[in-house]
Amino acid sequence: MPHESVTKELYSIAATATGGRAGRTRSEDGVVDLPLGKPNPSNPVANPETLFAAGYAACYNGALTLIAQREGIDASGAETTANVHFGETESGFGLGVELTTTIPGVDAETAQSLADKAHEFCPYSKATRGNIDVTVVGKPA
Repeated sequence: MPHESVTKELYSIAATATGGRAGRTRSEDGVVDLPLGKPNPSNPVANPETLFAAGYAACYNGALTLIAQREGIDASGAETTANVHFGETESGFGLGVELTTTIPGVDAETAQSLADKAHEFCPYSKATRGNIDVTVVGKPA
């Protein structure tokens, strides 16, 4: 599938990292300014996977809400969790993601249909498509 180019920019932001996984990251507007560390369940600290999970969950949830609205469904109470997995691959290291969305007021078939459509629409999903494994699960609340 060929990539899509941005034809009309709606927003732009830059962030700078120093020190790699044990350094710091800061967005140009200062909204994000965090020390970073290697993933460690016994001593949680922000890391690239944490930031990616948060961004993907928010973007996907917004896409889902918009898709549902276009179909006349109120999904404003939907909740999306992006579970990001980091690990070894044949060529080094890689990521995998499970997107799980719970949508109140719909049946299982509608929930999965909306989840799949949101995955086609979401910019993060487009960016990862064909690059990492992403599993999409939509379920009723």
